[in-house]
Amino acid sequence: MQAIKTTIPEVIIFEPKVFGDDRGFFYESFNSKVFTEATGLKPDFVQDNHSKSARNVLRGLHYQIQQAQGKLVRVSAGEVFDVAVDIRKSSPTFGQYVGVHLSADNKRQLWVPPGFAHGFVVLSETAEFLYKTTDFYAPQYERSISWNDPEIGINWPIEGTPLLSAKDQQGMSLRQAEVFP
Repeated sequence: MQAIKTTIPEVIIFEPKVFGDDRGFFYESFNSKVFTEATGLKPDFVQDNHSKSARNVLRGLHYQIQQAQGKLVRVSAGEVFDVAVDIRKSSPTFGQYVGVHLSADNKRQLWVPPGFAHGFVVLSETAEFLYKTTDFYAPQYERSISWNDPEIGINWPIEGTPLLSAKDQQGMSLRQAEVFP
């Protein structure tokens, strides 16, 4: 497994070594030693989540202001454009984002550290999205930043308006949002 640094050093792409032949494929989807060497962290993943969404569904930008979650995300079917936004006020990359195509074909994963808002949009007919978290879901601490906040300026690879949940339609601007110190 190869760890690839992004423009925000704490956000890391993990690209597995895939072994395949005419019978199928095998790859190691997580290795704590490789993860620790790349991030300097020893994760204690406490929850695995799996969602399925249709084309043009956009989920995010989500985070928990307390019980902040680190997320290791991947796609097992289809393709998404995945985004991590730095919302740590003291960070030199505050308000900046990393956007990565994750798909069942490329088998890439993205590490979204605590202190980042996270979201994705589905580019294929459907997509199945899996992620491990370092803390439990706590709806009372969940917050949402608007997917199209001009201050962040995410270049989503979609045409038209995405399909949003009622919660995501109420996302705040980064300027108004509760962020990390």
